Amino acid sequence: MKITFLGTGVAIPQAGRVQSGLIIDAGSKPLLVDCGSGVLKNIFESRYQHTDVNTIILSHLHLDHVADVLPLIKANWLCDKTVSTIYGPEGTYQWITKLLDIYQYMQGKVDINVIEMSSGDVVTPLGTDCRITAAEGVHSVPSLGFRIESGGRTLVYSGDTEPCTSIMNLSRGADVLIHECSFPAGFDVTNHTTPTSIAGFLVEDVTDIKNLYLTHLYPQMQGHEQESVEIIKYHFAGHVQIASDMLTIKV
Repeated sequence: MKITFLGTGVAIPQAGRVQSGLIIDAGSKPLLVDCGSGVLKNIFESRYQHTDVNTIILSHLHLDHVADVLPLIKANWLCDKTVSTIYGPEGTYQWITKLLDIYQYMQGKVDINVIEMSSGDVVTPLGTDCRITAAEGVHSVPSLGFRIESGGRTLVYSGDTEPCTSIMNLSRGADVLIHECSFPAGFDVTNHTTPTSIAGFLVEDVTDIKNLYLTHLYPQMQGHEQESVEIIKYHFAGHVQIASDMLTIKV
């Protein structure tokens, strides 16, 4: 399984980071997980073609996770690829339908299959051998984390969330956990994660996670990256790394 971080930032612009997105290559059709602004460009910058992507998995519907979904669908349509499937939380169908209502010139030109997921749902996208299990996060809107299993390897993506038992349970035995870490230690925040808040859960929950990658970094994290890693490593025996745009890892 190969994972490419297409975007590790947030809605506030910052050098070297576009909004959230990653692509998972398990040897079949690649899966795109979240698709914020800048992700379409970074698909182009990667070795993938945007027309490679016909399955999009959305953790939630905040703009920094979905802004490039319709531009991707349009780019594919302009290249004669019109069919796509979107997995997402409750409300995804209404969101994409209303979006297409605004851009009426695309109505009837694209075929979008929407599958809404809830905590505990398990799916295998067509054309892949990936088993995807959803779990609910703790955020300001409905948000899902995903456990993606293929070829004996396991990746968990937290989406936007406070550290929580549901995502930790989803992560048990994972080869890789990609977890948001929006703000540095000492930052008073809800609905998001800091190094100290996730470290507390890693101490309490014996999850046997092998590798932890931190993403969804606000500008306030600049200059605190190594400090954040060290805080977590004090409590966690696995590999810890701050993710960067276009970082590719193999699991």
